[in-house]
Amino acid sequence: MSVSTLPPYHPMSSGEIRLPDLDRYQEVERKHKLLAEYLQLKQLDALVLERPENFAWLTHGGNCLRFGTSETTATLFITRDARVVLCNVVDSGQLFDREVPGLGFQVKERPWTEHRDVLIADLARGRNVGSDTGILGLPNLAHELADFRRTVTAKEATQLRALGRWVSHAIEAAARNLKRGLSEAEIAGEISHRLIKHQITPVRIQVQADGQGARYRHWAYGMDKVERHCVISAVGRMAGLHAGCTRTVCFGTPPKDLIDTHQVATLLQATGMYFSQAGWEVTETWKRLQRIYEKFGVPDEWRLAEQAETMGYDLSGMSVMPSTNAKFSDGQVVHWHPSVRFAATGDTILIHKDRTELITPCEVWPMIKIQIKGVTIERPAILNRESSAATEWCLD
Repeated sequence: MSVSTLPPYHPMSSGEIRLPDLDRYQEVERKHKLLAEYLQLKQLDALVLERPENFAWLTHGGNCLRFGTSETTATLFITRDARVVLCNVVDSGQLFDREVPGLGFQVKERPWTEHRDVLIADLARGRNVGSDTGILGLPNLAHELADFRRTVTAKEATQLRALGRWVSHAIEAAARNLKRGLSEAEIAGEISHRLIKHQITPVRIQVQADGQGARYRHWAYGMDKVERHCVISAVGRMAGLHAGCTRTVCFGTPPKDLIDTHQVATLLQATGMYFSQAGWEVTETWKRLQRIYEKFGVPDEWRLAEQAETMGYDLSGMSVMPSTNAKFSDGQVVHWHPSVRFAATGDTILIHKDRTELITPCEVWPMIKIQIKGVTIERPAILNRESSAATEWCLD
């Protein structure tokens, strides 16, 4: 076998190089200044940021995850006047071309044969350094650093709205085109396709056929076939931000037990969303949910699965539960997804000073009208191929 010498490799032309994003650069600068102030307050020389959510937050949407895995390709080393990407030679080009182009980051790279911990240890030697993971025994400041990600900016909210619409569209389009006899895995594959083609990472997909959720609240999907009804949920990530949504579809008229349980779940969700107001104690909102569970004879149902949590750069931030000692605040993103037996609802909201905004709106979908304190809230009903009539509930 003869082997030919490879010709020289010519890099892309200047016409293919991405232009710097000034708005994104300014946002990175602003966040770096916040971390610089934090370093001064904590009397630290530097921070080592390994968690993907912190990478995405500081880079305003950059991604340090290898697709389909939890493996990271980079670590950030932040001082008061510099921000450095630590990586190997395999990933450095892609990181600086695609994830942090023109954003003022420096690079320290090593051969792929050398573990990144060695580079971190070299940089941390002789310095007072904190971290977000406790790597190499460095102080773990993850809990404090989470406060920086607690709320989103106006620019991030714009990105979040686009993400929410695509996630909602992916689920609803899959539901409208659902065929009896498809497996949960086939439906999950269609949702994944609809998200990925818009460069949205499907972080979580759940397809629960014919009451599967009553047995396994965290069921993802399997080879079970949908014959009667189906609950479809998804969480997508784009530019580091997350949004989630859930819809229910039924072949023919939904059975009474499905209608009843779905209406209770919907009432819980609408109540949670309505009372997720800036300045409200989480415990006060929880009390209103607890009363609904008790009123409908399922006082312990909430113990079987999570009800809601904050989102944004975090997939799951602050969990909403009876013991949560915190207040909702302007700029927080909350994913409300209560479940009752085999019924589940789910949507993402953004809290403003004087209102809440639905991030995952319906496109073409039947709605339930719910009255809460005199305010009409429309929530997704069960999609029935034979009817789209709305119903109305009232909570005074």
